[in-house]
Amino acid sequence: MTEEFDLNDERNIVAMQHVRGLLEYMGEDVGREGLLETPARVLAAMGEHFSGYREDPKEHLLKTFEEVEGYDEVVLVSDIDVHSHCEHHMVPFVGKAHVAYIPRGRVVGLSKLARVVDGYAKRLQVQEKLTMQIANALVEVLEPEGVAVIIQCQHFCMCHRGVHKSNSWTTTSKLTGTFLNNPSSRLELFQLIGMDKSLR
Repeated sequence: MTEEFDLNDERNIVAMQHVRGLLEYMGEDVGREGLLETPARVLAAMGEHFSGYREDPKEHLLKTFEEVEGYDEVVLVSDIDVHSHCEHHMVPFVGKAHVAYIPRGRVVGLSKLARVVDGYAKRLQVQEKLTMQIANALVEVLEPEGVAVIIQCQHFCMCHRGVHKSNSWTTTSKLTGTFLNNPSSRLELFQLIGMDKSLR
């Protein structure tokens, strides 16, 4: 779905009726000027927010490169923007992901790691599951020596409703292979993440 989606498509018509129903439930006048095009805009926005349902993020990892002079140390892409929606309240949670792996003879394009994050984030999610999905995809497709995924986010369902703790952050992590079993590799990872932040 894009902003050019077919307004006459039966599924879109039904979905827009549901949006109007929610607006009426809130107490709004769905016939007023400012809301006339809101159902279509909501559908277009949802098409962007939840585009991850239309792809298999693992496919971004299929093309790899072996001409890397035997490189077998940490590959880290840090501070990848995370924009997702809580599956419990359908409100956003946003933050950063740090994704690392130790290759076993082949590497993947750096942008592909960010695309994997987006592919899973642009769905209804919980942060714990998102962390696991990203890590599992790298393990399954790249078969590296180790994978590390660390995600830090603010959840609007906690910051702007409920307990209203606007300064709270949630951190989740998944470590496999060398990062899990080798303390020196784990320490190097944490130092690299800290070093990356200090260089800015």
